[in-house]
Amino acid sequence: MRYFVNNMPDVMSGSPVTVNKAKWAQLAASLVDTLKKKMAAKLKNCDGGIYVGCPGVAYMLYYISQKQEFAAKKKVYLDLSMLYTKVSLEYLQQGGAQDPPSSFILGNAGINAVASLVLTAVGDVQRADMHVENYAAAAQHCRKINFFKNGSDELFVGRAGYLLGILNLHRKLGKKVLGDETVKLLCALTVESGRDYAKRHNTRSPLMYAYYGTEYLGAAHGLASILQVLMSFLDYLKSDPSAEHDIRLSVDYILSLKQPNFNYPAATDELTNPRPESEELVHWCHGAAGIVYLFARAYRVWGDEKYLAACLQCGELTWQKGLLRKGPGICHGIAGSGYVFLLLYRLTGDQRHLHRAQMFAEFLLTPEFQQEARTPDSPYSLFEGWAGTICFLADLCEPQKAEYPLFDAILD
Repeated sequence: MRYFVNNMPDVMSGSPVTVNKAKWAQLAASLVDTLKKKMAAKLKNCDGGIYVGCPGVAYMLYYISQKQEFAAKKKVYLDLSMLYTKVSLEYLQQGGAQDPPSSFILGNAGINAVASLVLTAVGDVQRADMHVENYAAAAQHCRKINFFKNGSDELFVGRAGYLLGILNLHRKLGKKVLGDETVKLLCALTVESGRDYAKRHNTRSPLMYAYYGTEYLGAAHGLASILQVLMSFLDYLKSDPSAEHDIRLSVDYILSLKQPNFNYPAATDELTNPRPESEELVHWCHGAAGIVYLFARAYRVWGDEKYLAACLQCGELTWQKGLLRKGPGICHGIAGSGYVFLLLYRLTGDQRHLHRAQMFAEFLLTPEFQQEARTPDSPYSLFEGWAGTICFLADLCEPQKAEYPLFDAILD
């Protein structure tokens, strides 16, 4: 099995829940101390960008430095974040990643984005603005509809990821990084690309995309995250009703693929050749634990209760099968599952979800997890390892503001 059997105690909906903030903050701080020794701020640790490299660690340290529970260590964490930022920029100056220049999660654009956030936080606004300009300049690479032959629109290296970076910079810096018309153009290109692919391949969804030849559906490389990002730019939706129409039909297409246990296929090839249940993926990257963010965004944009119901069903499946054996991380690990409950708590206010998030944090401390969980390839990184888990623990201390790193669905 891909998951541990969940024997953690549950509570009824509406039950009051107390979060042990001191416990989780102390654990997060202890993990930071371990991480800085195990994944030092060195050039050799920069490959993989925000996803598994030093830029992701820099972001984690920046993120927790902004949290009230860590106010006493704010300067310590920002100074440490600057160390990881500096080595990331050194890596960038030496050529950086080989992904498209506009790549947010894996590539060089993401390094500029993180640098702009960290430098702003330490008060170096002039240098921060330079990196903001560098990020904005990368938009030119997204203007060609098929700028990356293996998938120009997906989240890690494509246009959706670049737009996600814009969204994060706009919100976290409190200013516009890219003009409204350019943002709308990039959104329109993404929709046009999806329509073109859907027509050529005669897909049921009016928008469809492929990454390295596979029509992924989930959050990591698939249709769900592309749609979620498009729905995050409300001015664009209002400006183009036909695009909004096709986006909504595409969301409903994904909803129509719901399996009896509330999971979703990782890709369209599984519609005709389904995985055995023992092999199904209930991760952020593939399956219900990532697609839930799409439905949360759809619920916030359109208010249809069917999307909220789908979110809650994703939560039930994650409670059953989300104690993943792959490790602690947010991409395909226990913290990624825990974030589902923090999302549902923000969406509904029901403290049962807060309890479930806390139970997943508790499971990280059990002998069962510590002895039997696998060690990820990048065990201290933001997406695969403990850096993302630290963000989760910090968010558990302030759940009303919790956001899956750089992938928030509740923007308003």
